[in-house]
Amino acid sequence: MARGKLRIYLGSAPGVGKTYAMLSEAHRRIERGTDCVVAFVEHHNRPRTEVMLHGLEQVPRKDLDYRGTLFTEMDVDAVLERAPAVALVDELAHTNVPGSRNAKRWRDVEELLAAGIDVVSTVNIQHLESLGDVVESITGVRQRETLPDEVVRRADQIELVDMSPQALRRRMAHGNIYKSDRVDAALSNYFRPGNLTALRELALLWVADRVDEYLQQYRGEHDIRSTWQARERIAVGLTGGPEGRTLIRRASRMAAKGSGSEILAVYIARSDGLTAASPKELAVQRTLVEDLGGTFHHVIGDDIPAALLDFARGVNATQIVLGSSRRKTWQYIFGPGVGATVARDSGPDLDVHIVTHDEVAKGRGLPVARGARLGRSRSIWGWLVGVGGPALLTLLLTHVDADLGLANDMLLFLTLTVAAALLGGLLPALASAAFGSLLLNYYFTPPQHLWTISDSKNIVAIIVFVGVAISVASVVDLAARRTHQAARLRAESEILSFLAGSVLRGETSLDALLERVRETFSMDSVALLERESDVAPWTCAGRVGEGRTIERPEDADVDMPVGDHMALALSGRVLPAEDRRVLAAFAAQAAVVLDRQRLQGEAQQARTLAEGNRIRTALLAAVSHDLRTPLAGIKAAVSSLRSDDVSWSEEDQAELLEGIEDGADRLDHLVGNLLDMSRLQTGTVSPLIREIDLDEVVPMALGGVPDGSADLDIPETLPMVTVDKGLLERAVANIVENAVKYSPGAEPVLVSASTLGDRVELRVVDRGPGVPEAAKDRIFEPFQRYGDAPRGAGVGLGLAVARGFVESMGGTLEAEDTPGGGLTMVLTLRAAAGTPPVVPDLSAQATS
Repeated sequence: MARGKLRIYLGSAPGVGKTYAMLSEAHRRIERGTDCVVAFVEHHNRPRTEVMLHGLEQVPRKDLDYRGTLFTEMDVDAVLERAPAVALVDELAHTNVPGSRNAKRWRDVEELLAAGIDVVSTVNIQHLESLGDVVESITGVRQRETLPDEVVRRADQIELVDMSPQALRRRMAHGNIYKSDRVDAALSNYFRPGNLTALRELALLWVADRVDEYLQQYRGEHDIRSTWQARERIAVGLTGGPEGRTLIRRASRMAAKGSGSEILAVYIARSDGLTAASPKELAVQRTLVEDLGGTFHHVIGDDIPAALLDFARGVNATQIVLGSSRRKTWQYIFGPGVGATVARDSGPDLDVHIVTHDEVAKGRGLPVARGARLGRSRSIWGWLVGVGGPALLTLLLTHVDADLGLANDMLLFLTLTVAAALLGGLLPALASAAFGSLLLNYYFTPPQHLWTISDSKNIVAIIVFVGVAISVASVVDLAARRTHQAARLRAESEILSFLAGSVLRGETSLDALLERVRETFSMDSVALLERESDVAPWTCAGRVGEGRTIERPEDADVDMPVGDHMALALSGRVLPAEDRRVLAAFAAQAAVVLDRQRLQGEAQQARTLAEGNRIRTALLAAVSHDLRTPLAGIKAAVSSLRSDDVSWSEEDQAELLEGIEDGADRLDHLVGNLLDMSRLQTGTVSPLIREIDLDEVVPMALGGVPDGSADLDIPETLPMVTVDKGLLERAVANIVENAVKYSPGAEPVLVSASTLGDRVELRVVDRGPGVPEAAKDRIFEPFQRYGDAPRGAGVGLGLAVARGFVESMGGTLEAEDTPGGGLTMVLTLRAAAGTPPVVPDLSAQATS
């Protein structure tokens, strides 16, 4: 039996219309005669969605009892028995009630697909497992119901249901998504414009990546090498020269003309040692590319035009941007250049743009990082000219009826020897001199065709020829070596200058420095190893690259000691001796960077200690004033009662005793907050987490405020929360007492709770003066009292202790403005796992 096909409607947020689109497709299929049924669709009391269910056959659901509550889930057996051609299954990421056939609904769908039933389903982008952390950082809500990305990626069709944030918020405000009592909370929390925009971008990017995967897979299956210009991808070829910035900016302007265009900057280095570019300039260009939204790539290749074209076709680039050649006119005798070669071999599928710049025809300079070696191609040409040239010249002179004379013949052979020295160095030139002298002796000096010389003058001429040839070859080779040595020193000086500049700039990224080492020397991996003593094992302080793991310096292809207990280890190839001087500078810099990182950690610890000292200083100030105030009141009342000079009435005695009690309560509250803050500062708060109901804790927390000063609204249908009961009670008490302190007497504080996804929110709303936006975070710092609070109002620890307790339980405490004036404290707690509410929360509706 053929496997069924899966089609998914993907949305960025609840309410964009995924379920509506799915039901619309069902009606279209039924009109075409397709057997289509509703296996599970939840309309969430949305009138428009409920209307779309009319006329569609619905498979009866399965009732399940869980903890005394009746739930309904999709009946997989009933759907399999009905065996429709197409089944509609809403909310693919849904977690089934315990006792169901499968724990997750997507596994139910897998059974339907295996039975040959096509499935149409819905899911929101926030329910993909890989995006859970990203969505939580954006919205502050951790999605409890998720499914593996691969389930969605395997779908035969994925259709994005898109809606602008403004339109979605209007739908929300009109009551088309949630009931009116949930609209305000949803708009001010999950459905904020910024949240919706970020989620929309996530959905669009995820679908775009999925399209790219389809395209790459298709091109691979059909062995398509040509570029398909589905969207503009601009590859920028960099040489490390100063013109690179101009090319990158030009490519950015080209990309800005088309939506979705992408910039890929690529630098191709040779595989024979140090790169030929300035590391400092490449670092600047890398930063520029990334600032403009592009990516930087480092590729190894000896044939630069071929490597550039392979890279461009590999990433499906549509355009290549290159700079006009910096070579001088006479340098074109060595070849047409990279730009002309790429343009010639690019074919009709790649557009090549040659961009002019200020460095055109000013000279490329010498290869600054290839040492004294002349390269394989030049060596081959040197041997061909040094050995093949004299043979061809002999053949030409012996078959041309022209007697040039022995002197002219020697000059021609000497010319070939000099050319061999220029191209291949000393050895080809020596071979050319020896081979040429033998040919001159055999063919051009009497007696000819014999290895003898009859005239002594000719013997002197041959000796002079050999001497001059050797001398010229030596001079030319020495000049070439000196030139390359000077160029190498320039390359080394640029690298050392870059390292010195990084020290002055205070760059502290060890991974970035090790990556620079790897790219500079074209290695597979680089690691910085250290140990505490000569007998201690080596540990890895930092590593980059994808090569084999290096555990000891002896295992590396190249190791550079840094002091007695640190070494830089490289794997990939063995470096020549002349490269180790630059490597030593990199190793020393790596040690400095590592020390700087550790010093920064110690500085952070010192700042923490300084903060502790500040807290202790403030604590002393609090003890010296705020704690003495209630003590002074208690002492005055007690002294008055004990005085024999005054006869106190019963009313006066009751008033003094009440003052003593109030002072003792205030003192107990202040000391309790101080002890709690001390526990938070020392990290000794260990919450005892268990599942409780909010209505067991919140009413007890209101015992410290006057009757009628707070209104309580805790629905019985709220799920249980995982908290420490004692810590939560203390935190809520501090928050409510703070709200009552600043709220007008005639306006009671509202304490309400609601669900938001897999979280429970407790809101404490007052109608006081409120807090400016800039001060919202500051009010949670220890010993902070906003505004003109009287000195006797406390030491400013209530909200700091409350936030510390809440965060120790895995929750959050934030301050928001109350519409119409005032301040709202929002306490967010985790809902207990496996306790779904009777009324579906936002997470249960997040795919509709």
